[in-house]
Amino acid sequence: MFSLPKTTDAAILVAQKKPLDIKQVKLPQSLDIGQVLVELYFSGICGSQLGEIEGIKGEDKWIPHLLGHEGSGKVLAIGPGVTRFERGNKVVAHWRVSEGIESPTPKYSLGGNPINAGWVTTFNRYAVISENRLTKVPDFVDMKTAALFGCAITTGFGTIENLANLKLGDTVVVFGSGGIGLNLIQAASLAGGGEIIAVDKYDNRLMLAKKLGATKTINSTKESSWEILSRYTAENSIDIFIDNTGNTEIISKGYSLIKSTGKVLLVGVPKYDQHCSFNTLPLHFGKSIRGTHGGESQPHIDIPRYINLAKVRNINFSNIITNIGSLEQINVLIEEMRSGDSAGRCLVDLRK
Repeated sequence: MFSLPKTTDAAILVAQKKPLDIKQVKLPQSLDIGQVLVELYFSGICGSQLGEIEGIKGEDKWIPHLLGHEGSGKVLAIGPGVTRFERGNKVVAHWRVSEGIESPTPKYSLGGNPINAGWVTTFNRYAVISENRLTKVPDFVDMKTAALFGCAITTGFGTIENLANLKLGDTVVVFGSGGIGLNLIQAASLAGGGEIIAVDKYDNRLMLAKKLGATKTINSTKESSWEILSRYTAENSIDIFIDNTGNTEIISKGYSLIKSTGKVLLVGVPKYDQHCSFNTLPLHFGKSIRGTHGGESQPHIDIPRYINLAKVRNINFSNIITNIGSLEQINVLIEEMRSGDSAGRCLVDLRK
């Protein structure tokens, strides 16, 4: 008879703008309807978590709480009503809603006090996750790569597929070439983009962007990205401008640079008290600007497709994984992302 583990090591956000606390928290001792207990192997660290720590969206009323929204692992137990999984299944944990039950959120605790959590968290070795935040993957899938299907790959590829509507030969600018930006570049290249321009302030990211399909790279700290991009505007040739930085000046400038029927797509999230300023008249004549919600991906449909794409086209998605550390090292990994020391995605190995 399998018994649920009683505790799990977890990284907890206890205050904004502070390092995460690594503590052993108490797990729920029974599973509610639609809940799945997962032993997580790997978790990606997304810019969204950096935003949570920094308070990009303002005051966080849920502190203290667990974090993380992309991971991979194995199902240990299922709660009442769960039909899509069974013990032993390999799964991807993701934040976008998929098929299945949306369960109540789990109740973790520390010293008798509640530790809040959403329908999915991945900065913890054992996690109670809602059925509709999990997707089963074949046994042959590498679990490090599988974690990236939770956000980095699906957001990047989904944005190109579902929102950019990229046509063969389109000119694409990707501003910010971290984990998601690199997947945007790779997806744009695979989809037949023409000129694919990667902009970032770190050379290591731009070198990786070049390997993944960027035809031109611009280090914004060494040369004027706007002066270079303006040459494309003079030729009326920037079709798609994708911002991953959340910088409102970059967003406004990108809007001014695209062609009259071009698109600005926002992956990065501006700080809650910052605003963009631009002339809305071009919106009436074909320009567009919109945010993306995880690339509007449908995990139960898209993850199997992207796994098949990687298999058939021999794509190594793990190329964007540049740093791996233990849960105890998570604050170091976060700092490596902030500083640009990590070119791509940082992974937490939860088995260490």
